[in-house]
Amino acid sequence: MKTTVEISDDLFKRSQQVAKGEGTSLRALLEEGLRLALTARQKRHHPRFSFPTFGTGGLCEEFREASWDKIRDAIYRDTNNRAP
Repeated sequence: MKTTVEISDDLFKRSQQVAKGEGTSLRALLEEGLRLALTARQKRHHPRFSFPTFGTGGLCEEFREASWDKIRDAIYRDTNNRAP
């Protein structure tokens, strides 16, 4: 596919020099650069995290209708009662 892209004069000249020095075409160099940039962006995209679950039925009966405050207090109960 043909398209027109505007790039800085310096970048264009440097790209031509690299392509010539490597015995390749400017087109091949630009395609390689775009592939690398797209691959890098795909790697930065983190898949949605899925929390692991164990067993069935969700929370135990004690916490099924509990507020976050109650759940948090239960989680930290042991750490708050430890002697320094």
